[in-house]
Amino acid sequence: MNNISYFEIQANNPEKAVKFYNNVFGWNFEKNEQIPIEYYRISWSWIEWWLLKRPTNTPPQECGTNAFTCSIQVENFDKTAEIIIKSGGIVAMEKFAIHWVCWQWYFLDTENNVFWIVEVNKNAK
Repeated sequence: MNNISYFEIQANNPEKAVKFYNNVFGWNFEKNEQIPIEYYRISWSWIEWWLLKRPTNTPPQECGTNAFTCSIQVENFDKTAEIIIKSGGIVAMEKFAIHWVCWQWYFLDTENNVFWIVEVNKNAK
């Protein structure tokens, strides 16, 4: 109990966001035609992950996080960051270390949603 069991990524342009996350992390999406809004399930996950057409205005970039920020653990931090930027992602906060634990880096996706990647690394400092 009390575990995250579901989350959504909102997007003004869902097809562009699907392409971004597929390109960066290899996630596969299945559009759910039975829901009356543009809604995609991220198909590989044991947790319920969805991407949907944003129902309201996009918060401006200067607002920071206004919802849950999801972390994606990656094997190769710098390689993943390079793919994110080449795929249209924007650096939201530069790479930093949690000393002796991991490297972290915050980004904005193509829809101005904040997410971060983390590489566990006991030598980070």
